Amino acid sequence: MLFVCLLFIFIGIIIFTFNPKELAFLGIIFGAVSIIIFLLYWNYRGLKISLTNNQLEVVYGIFNRKKIPLNTITSCNITKADFRTYGGVGIRFGTDGSWAYNTDFGEAVKLTFQDGRPFVFSTRNPQKICDLISKLLNYK
Repeated sequence: MLFVCLLFIFIGIIIFTFNPKELAFLGIIFGAVSIIIFLLYWNYRGLKISLTNNQLEVVYGIFNRKKIPLNTITSCNITKADFRTYGGVGIRFGTDGSWAYNTDFGEAVKLTFQDGRPFVFSTRNPQKICDLISKLLNYK
């Protein structure tokens, strides 16, 4: 909401400060930046989590796809994805040495592996995901 208010103030200042030729150029620049911001928001608006009998796939945007074979997972725990550990939302490297696909500062799933860094991802149902992963690991 603050961003929208500041945006309208900025537009008002531009309209009253510049002549029409400069205003057209600034309008093109402003439009291009707005489109880029919208596309970034749309691309990273949420995670897609898929679980099969053999692998867990977490997709964050178009280019960020993590496929995890279930047989490499040693544990699945519920954790808190907080600002102190990850420094924000997005694709983050945590102070605890983990990689995170973080969309909010709520509960998340933390996977540990036989080798490599832990992986954390945000979800609204961390207990359900951990239960399903445990069930699939014990089934094999």
